[in-house]
Amino acid sequence: MVKEVRSAYDGVVLAAPVTVPYARYSIESTAWWIGRALSELVATSGISHRHFDGFSLSSFSTAPDTAIGLTQHFGLSPRYIEFVPMGGASAIVSLKKAARAVQYGDADIVACVGADTNHIHSFRRSLENFSRFSQDAVYPYGTGGPNASFALIASSYMRKYGATREHFGKLAVSQRDNALKNPNALMKKPLTLDAYMSAPAITPPIHLFDCVMPCAGAEAFLVMREETARAQGLPFARLLAAIERHNAATGDTVQERGGWVVDVKELYSMAGMVPSQIDLVQTYDDYPVISMMQFEDLGFCAKGEGPSFVDHHDFTINGSFPHNTSGGQLSVGQAGAAGGHLGVVESIRQVMGVAAGRQVGGARLALAAGFGMINYDRGLSSAAAIIAGDH
Repeated sequence: MVKEVRSAYDGVVLAAPVTVPYARYSIESTAWWIGRALSELVATSGISHRHFDGFSLSSFSTAPDTAIGLTQHFGLSPRYIEFVPMGGASAIVSLKKAARAVQYGDADIVACVGADTNHIHSFRRSLENFSRFSQDAVYPYGTGGPNASFALIASSYMRKYGATREHFGKLAVSQRDNALKNPNALMKKPLTLDAYMSAPAITPPIHLFDCVMPCAGAEAFLVMREETARAQGLPFARLLAAIERHNAATGDTVQERGGWVVDVKELYSMAGMVPSQIDLVQTYDDYPVISMMQFEDLGFCAKGEGPSFVDHHDFTINGSFPHNTSGGQLSVGQAGAAGGHLGVVESIRQVMGVAAGRQVGGARLALAAGFGMINYDRGLSSAAAIIAGDH
């Protein structure tokens, strides 16, 4: 079967990247965080929410509300609506669909929002009800939550490809260095490799600083046509290419590849470039091993060369391979589905040149990747997008 390369996202732009500052715990509902994000989109763009005729929402904690029900709550009247509860892949899935809707005239301005609240027990309750697989095949055996699953994935990867905790630590330490330049990051203390290595074990080989910290927060951006952005006087970024793939690499006994490997050639072909042209990369970093997989599967090195790639690069903002320049979820926090939007929002800021104290010099091209929806031995959803400045 010949695979047809999809058409580019010509004329589609991304604007008004916003972050509602995170909180470790919140007494507010998810709807409150979504409302704050919409309010910030209005303030940043100067466009009334009544002109948002598209609404794409990613969240794990809106129940019993739905995206449809929330339109009345917020005074929205969209002709295009999506609810995308795909965790780390949600932002790029939302972005792809919104871009096509705008490109083909089904919407003019789409608000893409990722938001979740975090009460004292909400993360545990979310995990208990994450999936039927979780309820039937994980929790009854005492291995609930992602730590055990990623310990399985990390230990398998380490045995096969020679990765060490020092490799993972280099990524975590670099991201903390980046996060210290981000006022929205919850982690405010420097992290050394010694501190990383001596941190308490959670589920070996996973230790404390390999794990994201659940929190509350929201991330959002607008998708529109270029002429709309120019008419509003809005700075914008361009979407050059995007891919998504679900339940890929089923032959891996334990996951060592994500769905990116299936479509990565299409990603670069659609964008008209090669990996070496990318100026900065935002991986989905719920654990460092997954970032290392993304370096391989997105074409920056071959499979199994992730440890060597980490050895030979500097991942800080001014380094040879700027990576997770906001600090990533490992140092900013994981605000539920908003964690999947963090890399896209940061990419838009970087290529627009508005990332303030963490700006990568000369950033023109950014790659943001997403990963999520883990059962026990693998994550089912993978996505990636290439975003460019208006150059």
